[in-house]
Amino acid sequence: MKTFFISIIAALALLSGSGISWDKTVHDFGDVSVTDGPLTCTFTVTNNGPEAIAIFEVVSTCGCTDVKWTREPIKPGKTGIVSATYKNEDGPMPFDKTLTVYISGETRPTILRLRGVVHEKKKTLSQLYGEHKLGVLGLKSRSVRTGNLKQGQSVSENITVANLGSKPLQLAFIGQPQELKANVKPNPIPAGETATVTFTVTANKEKYGRNIYPIYPVINGKTADEPIEVETWTQENFSNWTEYQRSNAALPYFDNSTFNFGSVEQGAGVEACFSFANRGKSALKIYSADSELPCLTLYEALSNVGPKEKGSIRFWLDTSQLEKGENVIMVTLTTNSPLRPLVNLFVAGEVR
Repeated sequence: MKTFFISIIAALALLSGSGISWDKTVHDFGDVSVTDGPLTCTFTVTNNGPEAIAIFEVVSTCGCTDVKWTREPIKPGKTGIVSATYKNEDGPMPFDKTLTVYISGETRPTILRLRGVVHEKKKTLSQLYGEHKLGVLGLKSRSVRTGNLKQGQSVSENITVANLGSKPLQLAFIGQPQELKANVKPNPIPAGETATVTFTVTANKEKYGRNIYPIYPVINGKTADEPIEVETWTQENFSNWTEYQRSNAALPYFDNSTFNFGSVEQGAGVEACFSFANRGKSALKIYSADSELPCLTLYEALSNVGPKEKGSIRFWLDTSQLEKGENVIMVTLTTNSPLRPLVNLFVAGEVR
């Protein structure tokens, strides 16, 4: 009877186009020790739609995480929870576990993450956050990666920072571009305590591919000499494309995905060329070409290629910055093709 009732709820939700929101999708336990025992966190989901919804199932990636969730229908405007407990039995190591949550009316499941670092013994703040210090502000790294970002959307990433001083620390940021926002909680940061900094990047229609945003911490009114760099990867958003748009979209086909320059003396310059054809029915746009190494750069400006037309893309490689021996460098193209939104190309060869 209960299964039948939930099925009716799911059908109604699908018809009404229910909407949900989460208080968070990532819970970072931070630094813990093996003696802390099981670690528990709770995710809260809100039903923003006009009809009741139900959490059908929550699937964990392994048996190291126990899960409980709201079994009753969640009425409009009400909340439900997913509670997860990481058993913390695997010894000292980083962990990153995922939960896949299936909810009625949602075309895709929600992915929740639990992560942290387990240590054999408890460590001091200076030991944990002393490698990257900006005055009395301690960090584990000055680089923050938010992951993939689609146009029209935002993506957030949290980091933990520490006040290594003996007085409260007021933290602010300057030099923030309009795409990037930073929120610190708590602020000021009590002496000898930690805080969470949430970086939120909103997609910019003028920027695709890899983008790095340097922002400078202001610590008790004094600007740090070194920035924190927030990196994100922006792609086209095809979620609202119609079937007609998809079937008439651009479609790149490359003759070869690897350009082999053979064997050259260290310091020689190499021009790498990739030829391709647009087999789609719309113009192909290559928004960006991002190399994993700075010694490989775009040789010519990117241009659109019409349907059924051919084109090429050229790169210049400065081998003086490469080590001797075999080298493989990857370049990622970001395109307007829903079937090939990212294209990986490789430049390979021997440096003598």
